[in-house]
Amino acid sequence: MGAVNPVNTITTVTTVDRPDRAPKQDRSRATRQRLLEAAVACLAEHGWAGSTVAVVAERAGVSRGAAQHHFPTREDLFTAAVEYVAEERSLALRALFPQGAAGDHRAVVAALVDLYTGPLFRAALHLWVAASNEDQLRPRVTELEARVGRETHRIAVDLLAADESRPGVRETVQGLLDMARGLGLANLLTDDAQRREGVVTQWATLLDDALGHVRG
Repeated sequence: MGAVNPVNTITTVTTVDRPDRAPKQDRSRATRQRLLEAAVACLAEHGWAGSTVAVVAERAGVSRGAAQHHFPTREDLFTAAVEYVAEERSLALRALFPQGAAGDHRAVVAALVDLYTGPLFRAALHLWVAASNEDQLRPRVTELEARVGRETHRIAVDLLAADESRPGVRETVQGLLDMARGLGLANLLTDDAQRREGVVTQWATLLDDALGHVRG
């Protein structure tokens, strides 16, 4: 029997290994995503105190060891979870207006308010409260919220076609986001949908007045 050709040996190993590697990577990505989504849901429903790694892992249908493989600490898991969903919501917000908002300020205001009245905001709020008392968590959440805030502001400016070189325009856009956050807080305890509709309509009118002359 002749000697084994090393080139053939390498080729054989490579062709066997490559198909295996992709499914493993896919499973790893799927597990990570399940953990992130479960973490946000747990944080929104149970708050920081009730959202342990074990609770999240059980909800995601994975072992605690698998969870800690992806996220070594509880802080890693929850800051990554809120960041993940924030990015997803930003993409969804832009997807609502693929050709731009065409001057429809009310539609933009309503979409931005929706960002602050869903489970993401509720989860983020629990994370803020926890960060105020957890020294290890505070710098992560502060940095995360700064990035999320800048991105949301950029999206709002783009959708409103706002010219921030004009005096007062930047403050007007930021005021809109602060208002939306306030509506999100009001919605935590009671369903504020009816009053919110009127506020959204009024803010759209204010934006028409404040930004209309810029476009015109």
